[in-house]
Amino acid sequence: MSNKQRLGVFKFASCDGCQLSLLNAEDELLELAESIEIAHFLEATSRIEPEPYDIALVEGSITTPVDYQRIQEIRKESKLLITIGACATAGGIQALRNGGKHEEFLRAVYPQPDFIETLATSTPIAEHVTVDFELRGCPVNTQQLVQLLSDLIHQRRPSVPGHSVCRDCKLNGTVCITVAQGLPCLGPVTHSGCGAICPQFSRGCYGCFGPAEQANVMSLMGWLQNKGHLSDELVPLLSNFNNAAPAFHAAKEQLIANCGGDLSGSQQGVSHE
Repeated sequence: MSNKQRLGVFKFASCDGCQLSLLNAEDELLELAESIEIAHFLEATSRIEPEPYDIALVEGSITTPVDYQRIQEIRKESKLLITIGACATAGGIQALRNGGKHEEFLRAVYPQPDFIETLATSTPIAEHVTVDFELRGCPVNTQQLVQLLSDLIHQRRPSVPGHSVCRDCKLNGTVCITVAQGLPCLGPVTHSGCGAICPQFSRGCYGCFGPAEQANVMSLMGWLQNKGHLSDELVPLLSNFNNAAPAFHAAKEQLIANCGGDLSGSQQGVSHE
C-alpha cells in the first residue's frame, strides 16, 4: 500500500492559469512525485483515479448550479481543500457581473440564452464549503504553490508570506512610485506574491494577489484622493481580478456612494471613519 498523499486538482470557472502555474514547476513536481500521487488532474492527464483525496487544489469560481453541486462532492471526498487563485478565493474577474442585470447579460452574449444554465453571481469557493487554506494571485505564484504543497505533505503550517507588496518594493530597492511619481498604487493593501513587478516598471500595483491581511483600503483611497486622484480613476483600479474581495468591494462601493453614483469628474473625499 502506497504512503503517498493523494492529490486532486479541480477546475471551475477560470482561465486555467493557476493549474498551469503548477505544471510550470517541472523540476519541483518531480521531487514532489516521491510523496504525492496525482489522482485527478485533467490539465495534466486524462487518467483519473477514484476518491478520496488527501489534498484537493481547486481553481475557479462557482457560476452554475452544477458547480455548486460538484464542489460539495469534492469537499466530502477531500481531507484538505485548498483554493488557488483569484477566481477561487474572490470570484475572479467574472465577479464583475455580480449585482448586474443577469438576464440582460445572457441576452447580449448568447443567441439562445434559454439553453444557458448559470447563476447570477460568480462567488468564491469559501462561500459554499469549508476551505482549509487560500492561496491568492492571478495566477498564483509557482514557488508559493510548491512550498504550500511541501508544507502540507510534511504536515507543517503553511509558510506563505503574509506581508504587502509595499514591503517587497522596499526589499527590491524600488522607489515608491506613488510618492516619487504621483501614480495611484494598491501596493500598501495588496498581498505579496508577485515580487512587486509592476512598480519596478513605473506602473502602480492593481491588486492581482488580493487584499493583504487587515488591509485598510478606504484609508488608502482617502489618501490618494487627497493627493488629487479622482474617484473615476480609483474605482477601475479596484475593479480587476479581485473586485469582489470584501475589502476591495467595500472600498469601491464607498467611492461610488460618496460621489452619488456619478463618477465623472468627482473629487469628493472618502470618509476615514
